[in-house]
Amino acid sequence: MVEKEAIKEKESELKGPDHYDRSEIRMRENTEKARKGIRVLHGKNRPWELNRQGYIRTYMHDDSEGLANNHWSIFSHDIRAHSGKHRHQGGINLFVLKGKGYTTVDGQKYDWKEGDLILLPIKKGGVEHQHFNADGKPSRWVAFRHIPSADMIGRFREQKENFTDWDNKKT
Repeated sequence: MVEKEAIKEKESELKGPDHYDRSEIRMRENTEKARKGIRVLHGKNRPWELNRQGYIRTYMHDDSEGLANNHWSIFSHDIRAHSGKHRHQGGINLFVLKGKGYTTVDGQKYDWKEGDLILLPIKKGGVEHQHFNADGKPSRWVAFRHIPSADMIGRFREQKENFTDWDNKKT
């Protein structure tokens, strides 16, 4: 009796696709998405949003749908006076599109200007940082983070200080 139940249990486990087949299905779906997905994201169609860090325009993230590739987090940040302050695992590259400012990384100041690349290091315990505008005109950079890599090193985020307009929005 027990043997028959064990055999029935094993047979029921064999129904449906196994791990190998499921991974094959996922690969085909990803290939199809890459072939048919959206390949150009027009900035004018991406809204600016106010969040805890500031004014952000998100181009893509891992929850973006219909894209040929959603393995990246890519967003632009408009630095008017300063951003919020937060800590995360690092590994994000920020390309400065316009303006002049500085970023504090774990309390150390790093100046930047248009055309510079800011590299937030991958560090155990994360990197605390905040961005500041230095010339009174809005600065802007675009951020690139490879999501699978961020997941492998333990993606997290801890907000330390909110952007001023965010706090005003909540009152």
